[in-house]
Amino acid sequence: MLTCKQITKRYGSLEVLKGVDLQISKGEIVSLVGSSGAGKSTLLHILGTLDEADGGQVWLNNVQVNQLKGDELAGFRNRHIGFVFQFHHLLPEFTALENVCIPGWLGTKKKKEVEVRAVELLKMLGLSDRMQNKPAELSGGEQQRVAVARALINNPDIIMADEPTGNLDSTHARELHQLFFDLRKQFNQTFLIVTHNEELAVQCDRTVHMKDGRIVAGAN
Repeated sequence: MLTCKQITKRYGSLEVLKGVDLQISKGEIVSLVGSSGAGKSTLLHILGTLDEADGGQVWLNNVQVNQLKGDELAGFRNRHIGFVFQFHHLLPEFTALENVCIPGWLGTKKKKEVEVRAVELLKMLGLSDRMQNKPAELSGGEQQRVAVARALINNPDIIMADEPTGNLDSTHARELHQLFFDLRKQFNQTFLIVTHNEELAVQCDRTVHMKDGRIVAGAN
């Protein structure tokens, strides 16, 4: 479903990615691990079209996404890729429900249709009584679950998560881990997760190890 070939990336004189190949199948939960500076987040951002590679190819569902530009790229990203980051990046002036709806409203779906889907997701994630609360009124775990609902709103092909448990205590981290596996079971959802959390990494279907800008184990 997701394939990248010979991805390279340089920032000035620093070579961050040195020809990375990776394949991820539909319904897989894959963790991406390695020491700081190994290139994990850079690779995730390139695969998620948030950054451009200097060389190589990225394919998602037979679309070569590194050739898309501008509005076409933004529209593809919105429809096909969901994101969950270490910090939830919820908009503080909007309610939980509104935050979840925003990516759907940016697409072509009708406003009411998006709201119905958002309510379903928030209920499924145990937030039925928190929909009208703003982020500052939610716990850290609740904020991350809102962020997961937001990532799911457009039924993406893949969710890319960058240290999603890094800002959570151990209890909420385990709850988020379980949520990912529940979503895979219910929706056959695919995940690529950058993590330093060994407990999450070992539970995944596959662990991809990066070192010095290369994948050293688990590429396919």
